[in-house]
Amino acid sequence: MDIFVIFVFIMLSVNKNKYFFFLSVFILIISGCGEKTSSLSPLSNDSVILAFGDSLTYGYNVSKIDSYPVVLEALTGLKVINAGISGEISKQGLKRLPNVLDEHHPQLMILCHGGNDLLRKMDMKDMESNIRSMIQLSLDRGIPVILLGVPKPGLFLSSFDIYEEIATSMSIIFIEDLIPDILGDKSLKSDSIHPNKEGYYFMAEKIYKILIDSGAI
Repeated sequence: MDIFVIFVFIMLSVNKNKYFFFLSVFILIISGCGEKTSSLSPLSNDSVILAFGDSLTYGYNVSKIDSYPVVLEALTGLKVINAGISGEISKQGLKRLPNVLDEHHPQLMILCHGGNDLLRKMDMKDMESNIRSMIQLSLDRGIPVILLGVPKPGLFLSSFDIYEEIATSMSIIFIEDLIPDILGDKSLKSDSIHPNKEGYYFMAEKIYKILIDSGAI
């Protein structure tokens, strides 16, 4: 029986004093229904993490040492490759990725791509296909992927919904609100689409926490 129907039956059978108790329990149940616990295999001390993407990965508007991959390397104690190229669209990223994977043999890939497709209002189906193909290239090599959502340009910043659809269908870890949260905070960005030094540090710290929570480190 649907959980909402069960709740309605309960509400009809209890008095007013018990109403708020059952309501609280119901809310707790509902709030937990959408939670998904994802895990990664522990990374060894000699593991390599590949940070692949565009300017958000490269560290546009800050010195190289303040890019999120460099900060993440310091936090984890693991080698983190900064494979970000400013201005790159997803089609170019897909073409570039196989050689990068073959060169570095990472044990984990953090993918943040598609922002330039969104900015240039390119075909979203092509972007989706390119990102899916990038993920599949990594998974086919036994390399797990963490996907970062990127927002569409606009007044209200939220991760473009296609990223969640990709992550869910491909069973990979998805960080939905990180980039939107940074770009929605003036103290964390250098311009309308890029973090500042503090923003990149925030980005690295959030990813580091995900690595801990997932069991990777």
